[in-house]
Amino acid sequence: MRRAGILNRHLAGALAELGHGDGVLVCDAGMPIPDGPRVVDLAFRAGVPAFAEILDGLLAELVVEGATAATEVRDANPEAAALLAGHFPDSLSFVPHERLKELSARTRLVVRTGEARPYANVLLRCGVFF
Repeated sequence: MRRAGILNRHLAGALAELGHGDGVLVCDAGMPIPDGPRVVDLAFRAGVPAFAEILDGLLAELVVEGATAATEVRDANPEAAALLAGHFPDSLSFVPHERLKELSARTRLVVRTGEARPYANVLLRCGVFF
């Protein structure tokens, strides 16, 4: 058994398969999930687990070279926008929500949270540790 880090075997295994340039969508409970990417659905109840909690856990395990969020998050969910800006001060880009949904179809992994606030979604682009 693992001592620390991500204990969910499905998520830990999916993260181990990622490589440079792969996309990981961390999304709220309402984001439509496209056919194709591997999905680890962590949603339990509305708000559980929270987007911020899952994002923090993933960022402790992944090398991320960039992130993309929906432009709409700035007005509809300032708390999530501030969280993302804090995590990615130099590498966060914004696209319309409809474009984010299109981009999510090309991701390698989708991690669905129980977040129940709008536009709490981010597409991470994996980097390398060297």
